[in-house]
Amino acid sequence: MTPDDHILYGYHMMLEKTTVYLNARDHRRLKALAEASRRPAAELIREAVSEYVRRHGPSARPSSLGAGRSGRSDLAERAEEFLDGMGEGS
Repeated sequence: MTPDDHILYGYHMMLEKTTVYLNARDHRRLKALAEASRRPAAELIREAVSEYVRRHGPSARPSSLGAGRSGRSDLAERAEEFLDGMGEGS
């Protein structure tokens, strides 16, 4: 993202307010980064938290994952046997 990029916050982006305590050194470094990038410190913090939870949080999995579980451990090895005759007649 460059300083010329525009971010539009609308109803689709709900923000929750929280308080974060930083040690003096990290706070100074954050302020310097914010100034150098011409972005608010809060934006940098949101970006950092977002990246952290993407890397370390549980991955999103579709709710349908495992819905067709057969309970059989040999399904892949015996697939042809199970499918034999399928689609023939009624």
